[in-house]
Amino acid sequence: MHEASDAVSTLLDRGLHLGRAARSWITTRPWTRLGPIRRLPLGVAAATLVAMPLFGCDFSANQLFAKRAGACPRPQAAQGVSGQFNQQQIEIRNLRQGGFRGDFFAQLELARRYEGQRAVDKNLDDPVEAATWYAMALANPAGYAPIAAYEPRGKPGKALSRFDDCRAYERHAAYGALDRQLSRMSTEEREQVRNRVIYILSTQGADGFRALARMHDGYFGPYGEPSDNLQAVEAYGDRKHVGAPAALDLFRRNDVDAYLYNYLAVQTGDVSAYVMLKDFERSSPQRASYGGFVEGKAKRWIPPYEFYPADSPDSGVPHSDESDPSGEAREAALARLHELPFVHIGEALAYLRIIPAPLLDERLLAAGDAQTFQASIGRPTTGRLTPIEKVRAVQYAAVNGSSKAQLVLAVMYSEGVGVPRDYARAYHWYEEAERQGSPEAKYAMSTFFSLGLQGVADQDRAKAVVYQLDGALAGFKPSVWRLQQLLAQVSRPPRAPGERPRPYEARPYAGSSNAPGPSNTERDYR
Repeated sequence: MHEASDAVSTLLDRGLHLGRAARSWITTRPWTRLGPIRRLPLGVAAATLVAMPLFGCDFSANQLFAKRAGACPRPQAAQGVSGQFNQQQIEIRNLRQGGFRGDFFAQLELARRYEGQRAVDKNLDDPVEAATWYAMALANPAGYAPIAAYEPRGKPGKALSRFDDCRAYERHAAYGALDRQLSRMSTEEREQVRNRVIYILSTQGADGFRALARMHDGYFGPYGEPSDNLQAVEAYGDRKHVGAPAALDLFRRNDVDAYLYNYLAVQTGDVSAYVMLKDFERSSPQRASYGGFVEGKAKRWIPPYEFYPADSPDSGVPHSDESDPSGEAREAALARLHELPFVHIGEALAYLRIIPAPLLDERLLAAGDAQTFQASIGRPTTGRLTPIEKVRAVQYAAVNGSSKAQLVLAVMYSEGVGVPRDYARAYHWYEEAERQGSPEAKYAMSTFFSLGLQGVADQDRAKAVVYQLDGALAGFKPSVWRLQQLLAQVSRPPRAPGERPRPYEARPYAGSSNAPGPSNTERDYR
């Protein structure tokens, strides 16, 4: 060290004019990368400029003076070093499981894998999916909540861990990557990203709904982080930096949506959500006035998708839905799946062309056919359908247009068989089945509209609906009481003659924005 210092001093003595020139050059150039040099004494600044070339062409002032850590370390297994298809499929499914559960680093890794930057990931290239997981990572509190350890009291507040720093670096990079992805997308593709994020967060219960509420609340950052979060501030940009305009435009601020998602979080029974809702109401008189009509919206709210979009990407690695089926309500619903006659599952598999004709008995389903369906939805190919896979068969057939499956799914939701009881979704699938021409659904819907709220207690009408559905669903029928509850929850004003409901996929999201944001330029990480 002393020898190096003497050498630098000699160089300075022989070239004072270089030091003066360097000082002038540094103070007149507005380059943020050399910001730390500007604050150094004349001699040290000049010495730095003289010594920098000695470290090689890859050395930069940013590396010398950087106070933040780089990317957080990853285990090799999470980085996808294998190019074999089966191994890649296993890796992606494991990462998706972590991503759905809220693993910040799994979400980041999924986004990078779907960007297809590395040779082994070229077959995974999917901009919509990449943007979805970058947005999920930015909305994840595990990415910005401070948790680094510091030295005990009485000593300087020096961080013992750089975990906060490396996460800040990761989030900064994620904002830039998300902005680049969204800047190249059409309005329809951006809507897909938005809907996928909403769906994933909705599967996380109260935590997910609270995150959605913050993302629509103007008092928070763009993705629900604190408004003074450094990465959020940088995303807004300034006179010298463009920021991340496309990323900022993905979720528009809307107090009604913020109240709605807070309300949905409260409906899960979460105490913290109730506290947040009351805090939201107290923040302004106008917000407090939303309660009356938001409650009605919440009763009819359904996620953008019945399950995660079952795309068939070119890679052959399906976008599996890894939402957690655990939880008391879900487990209780799956435990009742035996009440659903297998013929309805068989009809769904036949509609999906997994089997040539419906089967009456599960024991007649060949292991190869079961594996074909399991592979199509990204599940382990065991050859025997699990309860959640049987539910998925009905859901897939319903989403793909089977009026029988739509009617079955409506009854499943109204009864809480296979899926947690959800009157809004039940009503939705009755509507879809009616639109497909199901006579039973038409009868049910006409009865619902003719009854209205005043006729909820009409036992004869409700029994007639049950009788009609019973004839179509081979013994799988909703109870009179369930139909009354469904009507009480989601009843709407009667429609005009000939008026038809719009298709499910054509219904706009209340807080969406169709205006594409301008493209982003490359930014320096200061």
